[in-house]
Amino acid sequence: MDTTLQDPLVGQVLDGRYRVEARIAVGGMATVYRAVDTRLDRVLALKVMHPGLATDATFVERFIREAKSAARLDHPNVVQVFDQGAQGAYVYLAMEYVSGCTLRDVLRERGALQPRAAFGILEPVLAALGAAHRAGFVHRDMKPENVLIGDDGRVKVADFGLVRAVNTVTSTTGAVLGTVSYLAPEQIEHGTADPRVDVYACGVVLYEMLTGGKPHEGDSAAQVFYKHLHEDVPPPSAVVPGLPYALDELVAEATARTPAIRPSDAVALLARTREAHAALSAEQLDAVPPQALSAEHDNAEDRTSVIPRSLAVPRPLPVNEDEDAHPADGVHRTSRLAVPPVPPRRGPAGLPRGPLAIVAAVLLVLGLGTGVWYINSGQFTKVPPLLSKTEAQARERLEQAGLGVGTVRHAHSDTVERGAVISTDPAAGARIRKNDAVSFTLSDGPRTVKLPDVAGYREDRARALLQDEGLEPGMATQEFSDDVPRGFVVSTSPAAGTEVRGGTAVALVLSKGRPVEVPDVTGEDLEDARAELTEAGLTVEVAPEQVTSAHDKGQVARQTPDPGSRAAEGDTVTLTVSKGPEMVEVPDVVGENVSDARRTLEKAGFGVKEDRGLFGLFGDTVKEQSVPGGDTAPKGSTITLRIR
Repeated sequence: MDTTLQDPLVGQVLDGRYRVEARIAVGGMATVYRAVDTRLDRVLALKVMHPGLATDATFVERFIREAKSAARLDHPNVVQVFDQGAQGAYVYLAMEYVSGCTLRDVLRERGALQPRAAFGILEPVLAALGAAHRAGFVHRDMKPENVLIGDDGRVKVADFGLVRAVNTVTSTTGAVLGTVSYLAPEQIEHGTADPRVDVYACGVVLYEMLTGGKPHEGDSAAQVFYKHLHEDVPPPSAVVPGLPYALDELVAEATARTPAIRPSDAVALLARTREAHAALSAEQLDAVPPQALSAEHDNAEDRTSVIPRSLAVPRPLPVNEDEDAHPADGVHRTSRLAVPPVPPRRGPAGLPRGPLAIVAAVLLVLGLGTGVWYINSGQFTKVPPLLSKTEAQARERLEQAGLGVGTVRHAHSDTVERGAVISTDPAAGARIRKNDAVSFTLSDGPRTVKLPDVAGYREDRARALLQDEGLEPGMATQEFSDDVPRGFVVSTSPAAGTEVRGGTAVALVLSKGRPVEVPDVTGEDLEDARAELTEAGLTVEVAPEQVTSAHDKGQVARQTPDPGSRAAEGDTVTLTVSKGPEMVEVPDVVGENVSDARRTLEKAGFGVKEDRGLFGLFGDTVKEQSVPGGDTAPKGSTITLRIR
């Protein structure tokens, strides 16, 4: 068996705790393994950053951000993060293991899904994203690869590696982070991301579930970008005839190119999704779409990318060395470059210049031999690996390698425990003269911040103060306050003065202002109603349309919010003006039996009152009606019948 293709981590125990059993998947930033926590004896998923990226502080920061963000989201549809750490070049997350498959696997196998199945996947995904949005975070990389479907049917959202706080700009360098097919127009054009970019991506995922294909295809990323910016997502029914209009409408709302038209976040989209779900019949929900077999799928397209990608530099073939080559077909080969023999050079007379060539070759060999002797004669050595070692261990290793200790610096780290080495200068493996000094940096542990008191500040100023302290402004809620003006901060969670880690999300409670009980102004003249509401501290808005009602023309027919409800000072009350009652012709019922007369009048929209005289003993025939037949009266008014 060829073991050269075996993953070096499989079979190893990472960080003295996690035994790696098998590789599950490989992504753009990390590899995911199935592992066993030997302390707690449980199976989990281990996400290990590619060692080549572990030296890049930006990627490590993004990796750690995923752990923090997911750990803050306690939701049954979010993959849990248990632990985060590092061992040498391996930076890892220990996460909940979901035995099952991804939505991408389902789409590859089944193509388009029945609407009921699509709703069954989309709704828990939106519930998970809704929890993230209300906690102040945006996923930014929603796609079928990040939707896990367990063997027990549970749906979970994974990979919060690109998560960002709401209202932050995602790109400052012109690069766009994400997966091409699911990027919202504003991500491409401006690099901005709020909850509506996740809404857009979910709309694309819904389209893909209903049709079996993506809405925008192209031969290059640039073509797909152009379509996202300039073309609406087509209705799914254009691909799957017979799909209900409610599904077309739902996809159109979620994927509107103008962000303001989309639902504001995943919670709002979930409400719209449930409405659409409830509106469909069992036949519509269970309708089997035409078989939509997926085309051969290129996994590279679905990896999270930094776009535009720089052009890859072709790697030269190894020359007479045992370097591994990994061609696209996955077959392990050793490549050697064949060098054809060089004919001997000849002098002007056509004779070989043998003696000169021999002398040059001898000198070259002597020169190379001297260089090799000098390099390997003990003048140089390599910097030993010191990452995660204590200061004492690092000094001992350097002494054993014949090296001195240079400057010892300190820095905060979220991944390396206090007192352990974060980095060295020169880096591990670098060639260095013996007796030279190696400097290293020790971890002071995670940076902690004392949460500032932002109560009484306007929201934008409070957010700026939190960001200045290295904290993330999180979800903002509102409550009434008699003391704090509208739009200013009442309190925070955690509370001011609490010691928290840098990057912690801080929820804000904003004032809605002084509570006001909305007066009942229905039936009043418009100007009187306006004056009463203004005096109560409320703003008045008049609806453009008028309605018929029992109230006279020009009076208030209805108001929003309802009378007696609580509103904040300065809130708007919308008044709808009456254009008067609807006038209806009164039927003539004189001479009819009272029961027949009542039915006739009620059918015409009137109330009926009976007048039977002193004792009500004079028969059942209508002798007279209060409004004569043929005249008009307001619909809903009461007609009195005299019975004799």
